[in-house]
Amino acid sequence: MKVAVLGCGRWGSFHAWYARRIGHQVMLWGRPGSQHLTELRQKGRNEYLVLPADVELTDDLAAAVAFAEIVVISISSQRLREFCGQLKNLPQLEQKKFVLCMKGLEIDTGKRLSTIFGEELGTDKQVAVWVGPGHVQDFVREIPNCMVIASKEMQLTKELVKAFGSPLIRFYFGEDLLGTEIGAAAKNVMGLAAGMLDGMGYSSLKGALMARGTRELSRLIEKMGGDKMTVYGLSHLGDYEATLFSPFSHNRCFGEAFIKGEHFAKLAEGVYTVEALMDIARDYHLELPICATVYAIIHEHRDPREELLKLFLRDNKAEQD
Repeated sequence: MKVAVLGCGRWGSFHAWYARRIGHQVMLWGRPGSQHLTELRQKGRNEYLVLPADVELTDDLAAAVAFAEIVVISISSQRLREFCGQLKNLPQLEQKKFVLCMKGLEIDTGKRLSTIFGEELGTDKQVAVWVGPGHVQDFVREIPNCMVIASKEMQLTKELVKAFGSPLIRFYFGEDLLGTEIGAAAKNVMGLAAGMLDGMGYSSLKGALMARGTRELSRLIEKMGGDKMTVYGLSHLGDYEATLFSPFSHNRCFGEAFIKGEHFAKLAEGVYTVEALMDIARDYHLELPICATVYAIIHEHRDPREELLKLFLRDNKAEQD
């Protein structure tokens, strides 16, 4: 099968590496002038992996999409709408299967990525999301993990699971697209909070953060019309080890660096996602205490120690409230 991967950063290069590893023909696209693409062309590798020599590299978007039966998109979630604007004039899109391999919500609208794709390209029936735990650094060392693919159409989900499943990644069928996307995006916010606790020396509170974080998001997903149990699956709770504890987690590292007053240059999607979540919470008249605390610290410049301690010293309540 022919797979085009659009985006050649950490995860994009991994998806190209993985698709070729399991036997697909692969073309990897990067925008013209991309430093990531230049590095791969010059060295055949980046800081994460060695790219198979027969992965074709291109900066021609039309050629990459025309090449593929399956199009994997792995870019910054905040750039998806603009990027779809570049895609929608390309021919034969209706014949392609699209997979979004990012986690996030659009700032200002709070919309999910599959919703944005549907709005811009006219349909959300040919797009799926691929999320769940795992780090590039572990996969390339042959350490296996479990992930989830979800879409509106179960037939599409099953086709993609069949296409990408292997002994390295066991895929599950996601049955709740809304809950899968919200959970996957929101776990990055929990990663920021975990990093803040690490930065303060309060790492033992991460157990409480996990328990209350899942409860907080289950209420939101239910309010939005999804299945509240989805948050306890691979897209959210299943990804906590990789996000709340791993030294490879960009969001956890950002949160820790923020507390310590250090600069962290790599992309931490949770910084943007928490803005969207607060807008959603207001729309649904729902309290999200952990998300609100992270937002107050990062975007309102509130005192981190005071805000985090206030969060964990809230009034007593029943655990399931």
